[in-house]
Amino acid sequence: MATIKDVAKLAGVSVATVSRFINKNGYVNEETKLRVEQAIDKLQYERNAMARGLATKKTETIALILPDISNPFFPELARAVEDVARTYGYTVILCNSDNQVNKEKGYIHVLKQRYIDGILFASHTLGAEEVGLMKKNNIPFVVLDRVPAEVECSVVRSKNFEGAQIAFQHLQEVGCRKIAHIYGPQELATAKERLMGYEQLAREFDWFSPSLMVQGDFTIDGGGIAVELLMSRHPDIDGIFIGNDLMALGAMKKLKQMGIHVPDQVAICGFDGIHLTKIADPELTTIAQPTYEIGMMATRLLIKKIEGLMEEDQTHEFDVTLLSRGSTERKIQV
Repeated sequence: MATIKDVAKLAGVSVATVSRFINKNGYVNEETKLRVEQAIDKLQYERNAMARGLATKKTETIALILPDISNPFFPELARAVEDVARTYGYTVILCNSDNQVNKEKGYIHVLKQRYIDGILFASHTLGAEEVGLMKKNNIPFVVLDRVPAEVECSVVRSKNFEGAQIAFQHLQEVGCRKIAHIYGPQELATAKERLMGYEQLAREFDWFSPSLMVQGDFTIDGGGIAVELLMSRHPDIDGIFIGNDLMALGAMKKLKQMGIHVPDQVAICGFDGIHLTKIADPELTTIAQPTYEIGMMATRLLIKKIEGLMEEDQTHEFDVTLLSRGSTERKIQV
């Protein structure tokens, strides 16, 4: 692989001249420019982004830290980040934290050492300590979707509270008389807001009980475990709003194993709008987030921060959409 010294030797100039040409940070006359360009082409030289980063502390690289790449919600988010970053000339490094705090901290440390320009977080392990570390080290960052509770930062997310209430009202409209909720980890503002949206409406009814709310872990298995507990407590439940689609799919699978028919005995509504909801049997009703748009907006905000075009933290919230499908198409309605 050719080096900058090889380019300088072939062009008959100094390494410093080649560096000025590549980084566009000094005068190089037209004749010399032509010789350097020809040498670069002939040697197929590619400048070393890491070396340039050491000199300028800017590598035109951003990182995206995800909690679980196996969750279908996140690949679509990552696609949007990559598409937008590329249009601005940035490369994206993908980091999968596996929901582990220590792994996430390790990524932050490594990325800082490599002069990463900024970080996008979609991880529910991000907390005040990590936010403080990045602000102390002047690392631009934006949080998307999985907002850490009680942490001040730039955020791009959906209207979770409103979405939960849309789900609850939809279940009522299809005839559900006793509606439960399976919620996600409460260290996440997104999960907390969905729980609050459900609880505010449910408490207005005589049938409400705190035992109608059961925590899951945003996984398929977690949804199955939670719905089994719910049905043991309240066998007369006829509707469940579930905090994300993966848990909803797990709940539907478990209900089928238990001999409980969806939707006529129990109607199910999820949250996210992942593609897997279309191939469930029945298809899953869900509150769909504009996932791609969230990723686009978050990436643009991060690049503005990196380039010094935005100083104050901002929050952007997107509307959600009810996708009514088979899991709530009950034969018995009001």
